[in-house]
Order: sequence, then structure tokens, then C-alpha cells
Amino acid sequence: MRLSFQTGLSFGLTSGIITTLGLIVGLNAGTHSRLPVIGGILTIAVADAFSDALGIHISQEARPGSTFRDIWESTISAWLAKFFITVTFIIPVILLDLSQAIIFSIIWGITILTFFSYLIARHKKESPGFVIMEHISIAVIVILLSHLIGVYISRKF
Repeated sequence: MRLSFQTGLSFGLTSGIITTLGLIVGLNAGTHSRLPVIGGILTIAVADAFSDALGIHISQEARPGSTFRDIWESTISAWLAKFFITVTFIIPVILLDLSQAIIFSIIWGITILTFFSYLIARHKKESPGFVIMEHISIAVIVILLSHLIGVYISRKF
């Protein structure tokens, strides 16, 4: 797999999981309403996917030696990964009770992140346990902080 494609895929996938989990946990804590959560997921799938793809695009343009192909492979793979992974989080929100959907989404996101972290560690010949714990720890921090922000906002406004 080409490095430019790996760059976009890994960035889009990770950003999609972490951003979406933070958003849905925070919105749920603040509103306890399905509609804002679905709206937030769709907003991330479109606006944030384009934002991340542009960020990767500009980052690749700034990197010496990047070719036109490298730049666009990273850009498109970041957008596709972010969009599609984010959209998967809508399914449990539509099909399950909202509190169950949030729990399911956290499990879903952590599972994908764990699997992807394992693949990265194996590819780099590093300890999968350390890489997985490092990535999951960051995800847990985002989830907890987002929940606390949602609770704070629901009490203040």
C-alpha cells in the first residue's frame, strides 16, 4: 500500500472514530436527544471530512518531494475514510435506544481503533499492547472530557 494512501486512511479513520465518539457522547450528555446526535454525526461526515482532507492536502503540499499523485491519494483516502467510518455511527443511533446506541458506538469505535492500532504496531514491528493502550487512552480521555462538557452545558444552559 502506498504511503500517501496509508497516510490519508489512517488519519481519516482515526479522526472519524475519535471525533465522532467525542461528539455523540457530548451531545448525548448535553441533550439526551437523538436528533442532535444524528445531525452532529452527519455534520462530521461531511464538513469535518472535507476539513480533514484539506488539512492532509495542504500538509502533503508542504512536504518536500510530494507528488501530485501523493497529495491527491492522501486527500481522497482521508476524506473517504473519515466519511465512511463516521456514517457507521448513525446505524446504532437509528436502531437502538439512544443510551444503548452510545454504549454500542463506544464499543464499536474502540474495537475498530484497537484493530487498526494492532495493524499499525505489527507493521512497524512494535509492541501491539503499548500502541493499543496509547491510542485507546487518548480515545477514553476524549470521551470523558466530551461527556463532562455535555453535562456542564446541560446544567448551565
